[in-house]
Amino acid sequence: MSINWGQLISLQNFMNLIDILVVWYFIYKLIMIVRGTKAVQLFNGIVVIIIIKAISYFLNLHTVSYIMDMVINWGVVVLVVIFQPEIRRALERIGRSQVFGGTTHQAQEETDKFINALDKAIQYMSKRRIGALMTIQMNTGLEDYIETGIPLEADVSGELLINIFIPNTPLHDGAVIIRDNKIAVAAAYLPLSDSNMIPKSLGTRHRAAVGISEVTDALTIVVSEETGEVTITKNSQLIHGLSREDYLKYLHAHLDSTEEQKNLVQQVLNFFTKGGSKK
Repeated sequence: MSINWGQLISLQNFMNLIDILVVWYFIYKLIMIVRGTKAVQLFNGIVVIIIIKAISYFLNLHTVSYIMDMVINWGVVVLVVIFQPEIRRALERIGRSQVFGGTTHQAQEETDKFINALDKAIQYMSKRRIGALMTIQMNTGLEDYIETGIPLEADVSGELLINIFIPNTPLHDGAVIIRDNKIAVAAAYLPLSDSNMIPKSLGTRHRAAVGISEVTDALTIVVSEETGEVTITKNSQLIHGLSREDYLKYLHAHLDSTEEQKNLVQQVLNFFTKGGSKK
């Protein structure tokens, strides 16, 4: 039996593939946004409601099925009310993003200013061995951890970061969480990692940095109080002993949207190149 590749690789099949990829992309982004937030608990509740609805349907439990129908019908309105702040932030982020036009000059300047502020604070604290823990929200929400801190909602500046971590001040103990290029909170608590791979010479700040990287995709910077050494954690990876050149390259690679777009394009090209080389 021969395969008609002309019919298999048709325009309609290609569009169906694009359709599926787009849906899965939005599902993936939604999962990444709600990770680390109380929305996860709510989605668990939705799954329970769906299961109860399915069971009541197969067992002909009419009253239970009717109640579940009412919950589902009104649930959409309830979700919009509950997640109004998150929906607004998501729409604002989409509006600011330059999906087809690349990164604007203004956005690039903001990113450079943000990284320069981090660099100024890191250099100052590293030379004077001032301990610091700074977590930058990426795609995964950090709402549960933001709630544990003291709200600031301030623009990121080297001077402010330095003042926050000066010893024996009210905000120095805990983590600074940065969201959308603003300091959301200070003195926040992060989950501690139980990993045996963390060197015993590293303290609580480093365990907290690894801990948050195990449950979210956040990028966390640690300045050691004992040695002044700079460490970065992301995706359960701990990179310590970084020089100024090293951490600046890392920050630009992960925070610069231009670099992210280049990496995404390269990944797509690699995917199709590898797929096309298969016989």
